[in-house]
Amino acid sequence: MKALRLLLLLALWGFSSSLSFHGDSVSFTAPQKQTDGTVQVTFHRRLNGRISCQNQSSYTCENGTCTSFNESIVMQTDRTGTGREEWCQSERRVTATTSSSNTSLSLRDSGCCWTSNVEGKTNWTSSAELDLGSRSDSNALNGCPVTATVSSLRVPQNCFSKVPLLAHDPDGDLVKCRFASDAAPPANFALDETACALTADGQVAVGNHVFELLLEDFPRRSITLTYGDGTAVLREAADATAPPLCKVKLQFSIEIVPSVPNCEPGHVRPRFLSQTPSNGDLLFATVGQNFQLSARAQASHASIREFQVSGPQNMSKAFTDQLEGKAELTLSWTPQPRDLYRSVPVCFTAETKETQSDMRCVVVMVTQASLLQGKASVTCSPNKMVVVLEKAYMPGIDENFLQLRDSSCSLSSNDTHIVGVMSFSTCGTKLEDQGDFLVFKNQITSFVLPSEIIVRRKKLKIDISCQFPKTISISSYFNLHNSDYVFTESRFGSFGYTFEIFTDGNFTSKVAPSAYPVEVKLLDKVYMSIQAEADLSNVSLFVESCKGTPDDNPNNILSYDLIKNGCQQDETFKIHPSNQTSFKFEVQAFKFTGNYDQVYITCSVILCESGSSFSRCAQGCLADPSRRRRKRWVTKETVGHSITQGPLRFVMQADSNAAVEDNIPLMKKIDQPAAVNPPPVYPHIKVSEGGLGIKETLNANISTVVLAIAFFVLLVLMAVVVGYFIKKRKDEDRRSLLVSGWEN
Repeated sequence: MKALRLLLLLALWGFSSSLSFHGDSVSFTAPQKQTDGTVQVTFHRRLNGRISCQNQSSYTCENGTCTSFNESIVMQTDRTGTGREEWCQSERRVTATTSSSNTSLSLRDSGCCWTSNVEGKTNWTSSAELDLGSRSDSNALNGCPVTATVSSLRVPQNCFSKVPLLAHDPDGDLVKCRFASDAAPPANFALDETACALTADGQVAVGNHVFELLLEDFPRRSITLTYGDGTAVLREAADATAPPLCKVKLQFSIEIVPSVPNCEPGHVRPRFLSQTPSNGDLLFATVGQNFQLSARAQASHASIREFQVSGPQNMSKAFTDQLEGKAELTLSWTPQPRDLYRSVPVCFTAETKETQSDMRCVVVMVTQASLLQGKASVTCSPNKMVVVLEKAYMPGIDENFLQLRDSSCSLSSNDTHIVGVMSFSTCGTKLEDQGDFLVFKNQITSFVLPSEIIVRRKKLKIDISCQFPKTISISSYFNLHNSDYVFTESRFGSFGYTFEIFTDGNFTSKVAPSAYPVEVKLLDKVYMSIQAEADLSNVSLFVESCKGTPDDNPNNILSYDLIKNGCQQDETFKIHPSNQTSFKFEVQAFKFTGNYDQVYITCSVILCESGSSFSRCAQGCLADPSRRRRKRWVTKETVGHSITQGPLRFVMQADSNAAVEDNIPLMKKIDQPAAVNPPPVYPHIKVSEGGLGIKETLNANISTVVLAIAFFVLLVLMAVVVGYFIKKRKDEDRRSLLVSGWEN
């Protein structure tokens, strides 16, 4: 009876542990030819599960092709609980040896049972198959695609759109993903095979869904594979029917949880911040030296409890809880000699009680010694970046064997420096959304020619990046003339605007930065131009509003509209002929009443995809903004961005030494500060709502008052003189009448 009870308990224990299968992955180290003519293949298998992950079953070599099969003990690599059922992951290292006469090696394992899932799948099958031919481009055996996932993926139903999966090939081959032919995909799930990303094709059901994918690699250039038996095969890159060099199976589960109030990353779903490596990054570690990886995440309306990690054995993790909903992960790992040349997948997610962040995966390449990093200077502009390398810091580097991600883009050099110039959409530059920043990345690496058997050049890897904050404080630019206003949006990348003042209507001569603040007279014509700089082609600039303010605060309640909702408001405002990325205009100078002697002009500008009738640019003037058509999903369109120019400072008369062209005085720099309360150009007494404008009276021009008094005195004198002569004439007439009467 006791024996029967024990057997029953063991059976129940085995059944419960098998029910916790949540998927697995396998990653290979490049096969090595041994001195005895055999080929040694080393791989690491990771198992995802719940409750228990230390009961891995074993792969077997199909057709008895392995002469030996050595397995390490299973070691748990991550285990945690968040108030729910615990999840875990384990890893086992296996070394298989096969005869060099074999052209391929096939591994297989199967079992029961998948975790309870919507599709009702139970049995699973793991497999891998790799070609054992030597490649003509590297003179080495082929390396297989590297992939992995964390043990438990969770996505709210209303937030599921895309799950990128790691698909890295150490040889640089093209990796394609597809659903396994013996495992139909769950309903309403699709796969981007080139990007290796799981997508939605309709609403996905709440519950667990299980996936079985095959990752296959194909050479990007034609190569020859040579086998131990002396045979050779040509693999042409253009041959779509050619078999893959290697194929590995990736199995994982995704739990679709109930909807959440907000899907925006950083709200209840954590988002990774800019210090975190990007998905797919290639990092480097050195044998015997401590390697560290840090990741930071934030959720403003949820608490990040921990990070879930898929990593190698003996990798430790530290969790730090920070302010403002932020948390940090630090991973530490010291590669051992057996890890040399291994490409190690590392994946992680930030976990809350209800959901998790997107999964990020990187590849850590283990090398014998640290790579030469070099010294580089990177300059970022609105639509490109320039990197300058100092040769003195890179002894033993041959500049002729350096390349960017896209090898068709070349580097230039002189005696002391190597220079690379690349736009944000060419030369393999990648745009990555890192939560609080958008980052443009490229890389300079050394390379070898396919025909080279040995090299004596040092390896080089230099990462290049430009990052732009998603939120910019425009006020920091207000008083900096001729500064590029740089903005970033995920659909438009990085773009910028310049806002200039010109000396005349030809728009050929800009007012120099040293000439600010600019001096003008009232009623003078002021010529200004806005220019958009975007790396994307086929975009149009639209100026939705322009207004004047007496200071550099565009939100000042005291303002005057020149353009509003795309409609001209000022009668002196005139638009000059412009191309689709510029806006040239003129306006008569004006000033604000009261003690204001300067004006700033602020415009709200938008970039749109050209040719769309739904864009804000195409709609033009909208007298009634509520009728604005909004179909942002149909067209690309940025939000409005404010740019400011000024100040324009006003004087009563043009400087006598100012240059004049077409009777329009050119603007010039004021060398001395203007009076705190300059007199108005047209002196008068103004009656305001409170009665007589005392300030206006006190500020009247003294010379004008004196002139008025003098004129008044002159009138009085003239009246006295006229009165005198009139009186004299009357006296004379009276005298003559008296004389005449006397004579009669």
